[in-house]
Amino acid sequence: MLAYAARRIALMIPTLLGVALITFFMLRVVPGDIVEVKMRSDGGYVTQELLASERARLGLDRPLVTQFGDWMQGLVTLDLGTSMWTGRPVAEEIGVRIGLTVQVALMAAVIAVLIAVPLGTISALFRDTWIDYVARIFTIAGLAVPSFWLGMLIILGLLTVFHWSPPVTYTPFFESPLKNISQLIWPALAVGYRYAAVVARMVRSSIIEVMKEDYIRTARAKGVFERMVVARHAMRNALLPAITVIGLEFAFLIGGLVVTEQVFNLNGIGRLFVEAVSRSDFILVQALVMLLAVVFVSMNLIVDMLYGVLDPRVRHG
Repeated sequence: MLAYAARRIALMIPTLLGVALITFFMLRVVPGDIVEVKMRSDGGYVTQELLASERARLGLDRPLVTQFGDWMQGLVTLDLGTSMWTGRPVAEEIGVRIGLTVQVALMAAVIAVLIAVPLGTISALFRDTWIDYVARIFTIAGLAVPSFWLGMLIILGLLTVFHWSPPVTYTPFFESPLKNISQLIWPALAVGYRYAAVVARMVRSSIIEVMKEDYIRTARAKGVFERMVVARHAMRNALLPAITVIGLEFAFLIGGLVVTEQVFNLNGIGRLFVEAVSRSDFILVQALVMLLAVVFVSMNLIVDMLYGVLDPRVRHG
């Protein structure tokens, strides 16, 4: 198992290097100059000499290879640089927002798993019955309804029925757990509904496929109770594709909550990403892209490790 984990970790290094290389040079090709955007944002006149001086201060006048080398050296030492727009350390800009985004993603993942696994299982076991039809309508609606639109419906419903709206200011969990949950549970529900729909569809398809396997028929022929056949033999293999979907969807939520954060007034990673791109803040965009790359490869690693736990063939292959 340790050798398998070491191989998977070794594969992460070239992936992250490729992401860093492509991100750095692609951002230099995109039109837009942060120096002009920043210094001319108030509509005043700025001389070319002042623009050149600011570019030199930010290091933008140096060769691209030199800039890339300095950035890679900073990544190795966990120094993400300084934001070109705010002048604050990038690690600080991300640090004040990452907790909120991760908490919403975790809450959405928990909600999705608690709904999707039993729903997908029941839908598969009662295939082509009214139970299956109701579950499929529920999941198809979850795939069709955008999360931000569902979020607006939640807010309107709370205002109309209970004359109450979620707090508009973020409160850290350890400062006031009740206020924190009362604000973040609603975006988590809005995002978790679609999350649950995707996972439930995968669980249903996997269980239907697994229930046709020879070892299931063998277990039934031996007189094993149907509940044990499903729980011990079918679910263990059927959950493998679902775990992949759960991991990838969670990684997507770290940077994919842009509109949902706007609806619920959350200052998370998604909003920071949009602000960094609109301001052409290369340093901040590079750090955010690398953060998402690390999250994705880490989730892939965790999923691979879970594969090894659930399926010995993967562990010993």
